[in-house]
Amino acid sequence: MAKFTVNSSRFDPYLGYRFKVKWDNQYVAGLSKCSALKRTTEVTPWYEGGDASGPHQIPGKTKYDPITLEAGVTHDTVFEEWANKVNNFQGDAAMSLAAFRKDISIEVYNHQGQKVLAYNVFRCWVSQ
Repeated sequence: MAKFTVNSSRFDPYLGYRFKVKWDNQYVAGLSKCSALKRTTEVTPWYEGGDASGPHQIPGKTKYDPITLEAGVTHDTVFEEWANKVNNFQGDAAMSLAAFRKDISIEVYNHQGQKVLAYNVFRCWVSQ
């Protein structure tokens, strides 16, 4: 677990937060709010040859809604550096789309501070 550089006796800087963001086996942020992980699969009609009873329904394209991370804190600048790869305040010339996607893990903790579950999010990026 990461330690504060100012107060090195404090072991877990994200102890009071219910969600923790982790990548490369290191915690980078603690969060109080996280949106639901939602996906929607379209229904596609499919007509079978010779069957006049009507269309069958099969699953189509799947869309994943954005994950919103709110009310967080971090003592590391790597999260901001990652966000600046796509949304750079210096303009389009300073933007770098090389390696802007990252595999992260969002861990959910209960009130006792025990990890309940973790979601692995693959090839994600900061959009806002």
